[in-house]
Amino acid sequence: MKGTVELNGMAFRAFHGCLESERIEGNDFLVDFSADYDISAAAASDDLDYAVNYAAIYELIAARMAIPSNLLETLAADMAGAIAQAFPQLENIRVRVVKKNPPVDGPVESSAVSVCL
Repeated sequence: MKGTVELNGMAFRAFHGCLESERIEGNDFLVDFSADYDISAAAASDDLDYAVNYAAIYELIAARMAIPSNLLETLAADMAGAIAQAFPQLENIRVRVVKKNPPVDGPVESSAVSVCL
């Protein structure tokens, strides 16, 4: 039986971007994660040992958010790769990184990049 594990709206204050002001002042970011895996053993046993530990996934994402990058593409790809390495049972890993109030010449709520492995 296939299932999907998700973490949505993980909020971070971080210092990503190409502009010096972004590296000094920081910005607010949201990260969404999802992946598919065989949930049969977890569902039948009701035992965390057979489920994907999404707290560990959160820690991988939080650790990567703490390292400044120029591009959202780099962040999303690094996170997806780290998750894939730590949890080889996951398929269709999707990571979306959203930068609130991107530095553009006009009103924009956010910019985002999504990666799927």
